[in-house]
Amino acid sequence: MHCFVCAQQGKDTVAISMCIVCGMALCNEHLVREDLDMWEGGYPMPRQKAQKKLPRILCQECYSALK
Repeated sequence: MHCFVCAQQGKDTVAISMCIVCGMALCNEHLVREDLDMWEGGYPMPRQKAQKKLPRILCQECYSALK
């Protein structure tokens, strides 16, 4: 599989990951790794922030849309 962004730029780069939102294949240069807070607690709203964060891989477009 090849990086979608690189392919649009005419490059042939192997993808190492996929965006968890849109599924776009990404190389190391075009991915964004974000550690997101996790919340624990009861219904209907979480009560406290968990001690650990959840790592997520996003493309730059989805990262911009979510931030």
